Amino acid sequence: MNLPLDPISLVLVYSAIAVYVGAFVAYVFAFAVQATNPTRRLVNSGGTPAAHAGGGPPTETEHPGRAARVGYALTTLAWLLHLAAVVVRGIAAERVPWANMFEFSITGTALIVAVFLVVSRRTRVVVLGPVVVGVVVILLGIATVAFYVPVIPLPPALQSAWLVIHVLVALLATSFFGIAAVLSATQLVKHRHESRPAAGRPARLFDAVPGTEYLDRLAYRLTIVGFALWTFTLMAGAIWAGRAWGRYWGWDVKEVWTFVIWVVYAAYIHAKATRGWHGNRAAWLSLVGFGAVLFNFGIVNVFFTGLHSYSGL
Repeated sequence: MNLPLDPISLVLVYSAIAVYVGAFVAYVFAFAVQATNPTRRLVNSGGTPAAHAGGGPPTETEHPGRAARVGYALTTLAWLLHLAAVVVRGIAAERVPWANMFEFSITGTALIVAVFLVVSRRTRVVVLGPVVVGVVVILLGIATVAFYVPVIPLPPALQSAWLVIHVLVALLATSFFGIAAVLSATQLVKHRHESRPAAGRPARLFDAVPGTEYLDRLAYRLTIVGFALWTFTLMAGAIWAGRAWGRYWGWDVKEVWTFVIWVVYAAYIHAKATRGWHGNRAAWLSLVGFGAVLFNFGIVNVFFTGLHSYSGL
């Protein structure tokens, strides 16, 4: 193993965190400018300000402010440093870099930022910037302080091509679920403002957030993508378990929670598609689903023992 590369990967993570902090500041400033200057608010394809368009902003003709562009550029730079850290960690380990909690964390957050960058280009919902980037900074900080372990060999059960497929797809699904959860939480805050209007500066801040219907639709679309990926994760995990342990399902705690997450998001999609759920009920169910994802990652991986105990801690 090329162990000297491991410290380089850690330095790259710290460098990415520093640049992410700069992006966070830029996004906060961009959101403040959008809130205080109505001409900076998002516009739809007909030129109508989004705050008065009823459903939130289509984005094909929107021109983001300078601070938002700086935030996006800094986020892209930070992501490149972040991606380099993941790649260097993989080279140091001579395997894919997602075999323990530290590697899950740095790879998963890199995928969250990648999804955010794509979504941000298509929607330019400025409020996503400070929230997503701020959460990524916190998660990377926790990963480096609480989860870091030196490069270690893979356990025999993980020495499979399914490690590449199963875990990568699961992390990508989590990224879509995470962005959808941010949108759902924003939707709840926006709805509270609409039902109990504030005055003065708080009102201007809330007015800069897209409409609840738009947030609801965007969260739903992202959740559908995440659910498709999570379904594949569940099936791939069963196939891998059959090859590694001679059975497809064994009620291991990790398997159970993977299925629980699938059920919650299936209920969310079913409720939206057939029962007409929208607004707060759907948003809360989305947050329950992501809460299950966080429990699966942060609690099950660390505090529960079983066949999937690969946290490395």
